[in-house]
Amino acid sequence: MAPVLPPEEQLQPMDTTRRFVRLRGERGNGFIEFDFAIGEPEVFVELILGRDAFAEFCTTNQVEMLPPVAPHGAHDEPRSDWDWRLADATKTRFK
Repeated sequence: MAPVLPPEEQLQPMDTTRRFVRLRGERGNGFIEFDFAIGEPEVFVELILGRDAFAEFCTTNQVEMLPPVAPHGAHDEPRSDWDWRLADATKTRFK
């Protein structure tokens, strides 16, 4: 017989009506870098849009704005192999 978990530990269905945006930065050319998630803020895609398109995107998707995250190294925590973003590739020289 499988153990019964308390209600707070039971899996809840994902609410796909919830949309999340976390601002990551703005480039000098006016493009906004941000993360976009549906249902779960921890699972996101990285996107870049111009200011006007970003504002329209947020309005259309009725997003919930998430607080910014601390930059890497802000808490003297070592980076792991999983602590990487696609935007980091712009600062990496590939051979």
